[in-house]
Amino acid sequence: MPSDTTRAHVWVSGRVQGVFFRAATAEEAHRLGVAGWVRNLPDGRVEAVFEGEESAVDAAVAWCRRGPERAAVASVVVEHEPAEGIAGFSVR
Repeated sequence: MPSDTTRAHVWVSGRVQGVFFRAATAEEAHRLGVAGWVRNLPDGRVEAVFEGEESAVDAAVAWCRRGPERAAVASVVVEHEPAEGIAGFSVR
């Protein structure tokens, strides 16, 4: 794993379920070249993990602050964690 690999664990709240947030997040992650995953939570939030170059991970987190067209993001909580070496990006 390259030494410049970083990891961001994010929780997104607002109108983020039922608006294709997970699919759009996966598309954006692929576009940016970051690994990780995204899933809906029972409380209505979306949880995601992004791993990759710092600038790409930062761009993925910034994208989550907007989300797809139909989303209305209220808040994004970000925790930086040690990278685990995830390969690919999945929707859970």
